[in-house]
Amino acid sequence: MAAREATVLLQSKIEAQKQTAHPEHRTLGHAATLSTSMLAGALAGAMAKTAIAPLDRTKINFQTSQIPYSWKAAVDFLIHSARTEGVLALWRGNSATMARIVPYAAIQFTAHEQWKRVLRVDTPASAKQHPIIHLVAGSLAGVTSQSATYPLDLARARMAVTNAQEYRTLTAVFVKVVSTEGFSTLYRGYPATVLGVIPYAGVSFFTYDTLKHTYLEHFGTPQSTIVNVAFGGAAGALAQSASYPLDIVRRRMQTARRRLDGSYPYSSITNTITYVYSTEGWRGFFKGLSMNWVKGPIAVGISFATYDAVKTALRDIALRFS
Repeated sequence: MAAREATVLLQSKIEAQKQTAHPEHRTLGHAATLSTSMLAGALAGAMAKTAIAPLDRTKINFQTSQIPYSWKAAVDFLIHSARTEGVLALWRGNSATMARIVPYAAIQFTAHEQWKRVLRVDTPASAKQHPIIHLVAGSLAGVTSQSATYPLDLARARMAVTNAQEYRTLTAVFVKVVSTEGFSTLYRGYPATVLGVIPYAGVSFFTYDTLKHTYLEHFGTPQSTIVNVAFGGAAGALAQSASYPLDIVRRRMQTARRRLDGSYPYSSITNTITYVYSTEGWRGFFKGLSMNWVKGPIAVGISFATYDAVKTALRDIALRFS
């Protein structure tokens, strides 16, 4: 009897240690889980995008033009923009980015949690047993969030490549685009975006979760914030490389201006690919990728680390008052 009680007590202690060591093992109600995931995702996206906004604007400038890319040219663009328009110009379009990234990141992280649950890969063991399904969960999360916020992404791209006089506010972008080019223009480049987000989100979430689970198996304790940033950076670098050519295509389609005859220079994915290749060669599909290897890992690292830290803190608070 004493041995039995000792065994029960030991099991209780082990379970308590698990609850303390692994916040993801704690349980919250469905509504509370969604709320914490959405808030954590929103904050993660906002912090990550604000941190790399100047680099993002620089990348978009080269993606949408035929100007040859180099690090010197990128630095010159940053200096010229700061001198002629002011330092804050480096964050031009960031208001549109925030308007998009807050709901985008909130939806993406929450959708990822829900897709993993629906596909039954929401535990380390199940994810390891079904890696392809785990990859699909990340891709579906990306498609879900991108579909819900795409017009905001187009508006951000337009603001990033124009001067302040043309589009002063996010609202001005929507009003002008719809009135002069039609409502459907708000979804130009959407197919290329979805095709690109499938490998990007899939590889990103899959790599980060795999590294986390592997670390936990080897060391037995949750990783620190610094390690989370490193894992997120690795995930971001792989994801950016896998999807970058389609990122070029979508940016060209998003920022293309309608000609006088009503046509567009980039009328379809195939047309855009053909044009970029014929005028710039295969290198045209990778313009700015080296900058993405810097800003991408930083953004993804900050995003994943912030999400995990905020989600854990919010769950602890919710459990304390539940």
